[in-house]
Amino acid sequence: MAEKKSVDFESSLGRLEELVEDMEGGELSLEDMIKHFEEGSKLVGLCTKKLNEVEQKIEKLMKKDGELKEVPFETKEAGS
Repeated sequence: MAEKKSVDFESSLGRLEELVEDMEGGELSLEDMIKHFEEGSKLVGLCTKKLNEVEQKIEKLMKKDGELKEVPFETKEAGS
């Protein structure tokens, strides 16, 4: 099941890259630019949601007194 999420994320990210390339090419009509932008916005939301889900699931394992202990993953704040 986790593999499917990874494939979904990867394919979404790949499609997003294609959309950006097309938009940067400067050959799309205004209508097509809007369609690309709308699709890209949805893909950004999907990718962000997937990354947030993964971040919440990440845990560090620390060895303490011969036992493995689960510790929530801590992210570094920007600028620290």
